Amino acid sequence: MVPRFATLGRIPKGVWVLGGVSLLMDVSSEMIHSLLPLFMATTLGASVIIIGLIEGLAEATALILKVFSGAISDYVGKRKGLALLGYGLGALSKPLFAIAPTAGVVFSARMIDRVGKGIRGAPRDALVADVTPPEIRGAAYGLRQALDTVGAFLGPLLAVLLMFIWANDFHAIFWVAVIPAVLSILLLGFGLQEPKSAIAHKRSNPLKRENLKKLSAAYWWVVAIGSIFTLARFSEAFLVLRAQQMEIPLYTIPLVMVAMNLVYSLTAYPFGKLSDSMSHSKLLQWGCWC
Repeated sequence: MVPRFATLGRIPKGVWVLGGVSLLMDVSSEMIHSLLPLFMATTLGASVIIIGLIEGLAEATALILKVFSGAISDYVGKRKGLALLGYGLGALSKPLFAIAPTAGVVFSARMIDRVGKGIRGAPRDALVADVTPPEIRGAAYGLRQALDTVGAFLGPLLAVLLMFIWANDFHAIFWVAVIPAVLSILLLGFGLQEPKSAIAHKRSNPLKRENLKKLSAAYWWVVAIGSIFTLARFSEAFLVLRAQQMEIPLYTIPLVMVAMNLVYSLTAYPFGKLSDSMSHSKLLQWGCWC
């Protein structure tokens, strides 16, 4: 057997379940997010500034909450419950997009969705580590990310198809997006058993000053480098709006997201597996240069 497939065969069922959960939720989310800037601009009459503010505040909320959700999952020990809460909020937000009459309601839905993402991210990744042997954790994380990105690829593709069939009916497509979101909750709730090792520990607050001091200089260097590179990042919403500016047919615009996520999904697992056998710092340097 080829080593690559041998490694895939060793990845625990729990990682595949978490990957499937991510895939389904991303199908739902990206069906909406690939169309949301167009919906706000053409149907709700929102300006580019308003769209940018909504996207920026929503993403910042998710990133900030990841810090605290990770600490809470370490303290409580029950990572699955916290992940369910996060995915549940994500699913709860989807119908709000379908009924939104104003940009204010869209903002509320985006905030609920991103709060859910911020809550679920850290405990989900910790669950991957809990169920996976250390020597293949890079491959496990890469697989989960690849499945996540497959969902982010399929969501906009489905949006393109439905926009064509239903003559750009945003509301109908947003309602369809509720279905995979609900399926992701059911898969996580009934398909994943939390390992006992994740909950058998003494509780302590991981955000104490003395715990932060234990983090190495290398850790803070990685955080600093990541922060600098994130400053150059802009919301995908502006890619969608730029495509509209270029007078691309409305129903084909989500293909911009399809192309971006296709590249991501094809590279996530191979590079995750590569991190199990080579220097993490060298791989990070490659990523930064790219």
